[in-house]
Amino acid sequence: MIPRTTTSAAAESAKPDRLLAQTITGFYLHGHRQFNPTTNLAARCIMAPRKGELLNVENSRKIDQAAELIRQAERIAVLSGAGVSAESGVSTYRGAGGIWSGFSAEELASPQGFARDPGKVWRWHDERRMGLRNIQPNAAHRALAELQHRLEARGGSFVLATQNIDGLHQAAGSNNVLELHGTILAIHCSACSHRRHIGFEAIDEGLPRCPNCGEFMRPDIVWFGEQLPQDVWTAAARAAGACRLFMTIGTSAVVYPAAGLIEIAIAAGAKTIEVNLEETPASHAVDIALHGQAGDLLPRLLS
Repeated sequence: MIPRTTTSAAAESAKPDRLLAQTITGFYLHGHRQFNPTTNLAARCIMAPRKGELLNVENSRKIDQAAELIRQAERIAVLSGAGVSAESGVSTYRGAGGIWSGFSAEELASPQGFARDPGKVWRWHDERRMGLRNIQPNAAHRALAELQHRLEARGGSFVLATQNIDGLHQAAGSNNVLELHGTILAIHCSACSHRRHIGFEAIDEGLPRCPNCGEFMRPDIVWFGEQLPQDVWTAAARAAGACRLFMTIGTSAVVYPAAGLIEIAIAAGAKTIEVNLEETPASHAVDIALHGQAGDLLPRLLS
C-alpha cells in the first residue's frame, strides 16, 4: 500500500505546482519511455505487495466502491487511451493486429519520414482520417461526457486528457478535451504556426501547402521523436496533481509522458481507478482496477 500523508493547507495548495515541475523534468523533456523500477513511482508500487485485490468485473461490491468514489469526488481527472476508441472499431497501435504491426512508425509517423517522403506520409494519414467518418462514439465516450456534465452542473471540476487523436470524445459531447497527442482532424504548417481544422473535409489537391508561407501542411498530431504540446501537457499535469479522483481508462500505462499522469495523481494523494480490458503496469498501484470493456463498466459506475 502506498502511504498517504497529511499536509498543511499551504503545502497542499503548492503540491500541484511542485509535482508539475517534477513532471516536466521527468516526463516532458524525456519523451516516450518505459516503466523504470528505480525511478518510476507506479513501477515501485508494482514491485511492492499489492495495493488491493485485482477486481473481477462481476464483483459488484468493488464496482459499487468505484461508483461511490465517483459520486463523492468534486475534482476528477481522466486519462483515456486507445482501448476506449477500440470499442468503436478504431484500430489500436500496439498488439496483435495493431497499426504498427503492419507499418513502420519511423517511416510514416516521424518528422524524418515526412521529410523523406511527405506525399506518402500525407496519403497514409489522410486515409486513416477519412476512415473515421463512419465511426461513432461508444457508451464509454458517452458516459465520460455525462460525468463531466453532471460534475460541472454541481460546481465540480472535470478534466479529460486523451491519447486518442480521433475526436470521438468531442463527438460524444465532452468539452475542453486535452488532446495530448494532437488530432488527426486538423493540420498545421511544417514551418510556421498556421493551423486549420479540417474534420472530414476532402483534400483534393493532394498534399496541401500553407497559405502563409507555402511550406507543406502536415497532420496536427504528435509524431515519434516529438514532444507533446507544452500547454496541453501542462494543463493535464496540473489537473492530475490537483484532482481528488484520477481515472485511467483504456490505456496500457506504458506510453510516456502520458502514463506519468497516473503517477502524479498517486503522489498527490488522489484516489485512483483503472478501467481496462486487461492488467497493466499500473493495475497494482491504483486503488481500484476494473478489467473489462469500458463501454460496459463506465455506465455501471454512473448508474
